[in-house]
Amino acid sequence: MFIQTEDTPNPQSMKFLPGQAVLGQGALGIDFPTIEAAASSPLAAMLFETDGVMGIYLGADFITVTKAEAVEWMHIKPALLGAIADFFTAGLPVLAEGAGAQSASPATPLEDYEGEDREIVEQIVELIETRVRPAVAADGGDIVFKHYEPRTGVVFLSMQGACSGCPSSTLTLKNGIENMLKHYVPEVARVEAA
Repeated sequence: MFIQTEDTPNPQSMKFLPGQAVLGQGALGIDFPTIEAAASSPLAAMLFETDGVMGIYLGADFITVTKAEAVEWMHIKPALLGAIADFFTAGLPVLAEGAGAQSASPATPLEDYEGEDREIVEQIVELIETRVRPAVAADGGDIVFKHYEPRTGVVFLSMQGACSGCPSSTLTLKNGIENMLKHYVPEVARVEAA
């Protein structure tokens, strides 16, 4: 099995592409920021067994591993490649039966917004889903809508995978996403990390 790797803008995160579906197309990514959170994924739990692994993000067709700053990629990358190859070769399920995407801080349901506020949130979510998420997935991460505060115009987004803790994430959030949302949705005043 050949597994490609890609560097990400976050020097502590690396993207692993096993050449087959991880969660499958159309699936929302799942962030495992701790070993305890990885209990619902045999794959994530196995990767956490490698010393220095600090976080796992599973995407449609990739795995992003975040390491401790004191650990060098050259020391853990071979172990991670071996673990991923062994896992997929064995044909094990990526998620435990009955497990699904569990978010640490779920988004405010669309039903909680009414009238014009609901239309604004629908626009925000559509822009994030169609323009932002595909771009950040290419870098091994994800950005998910969490909440819109109509009174102040503030949009709260959660950064996951390689985006979480990335030195350039604030720049992406402010200069990229905030400017785009303000352009298409004038009611948006600013964007904050949730």
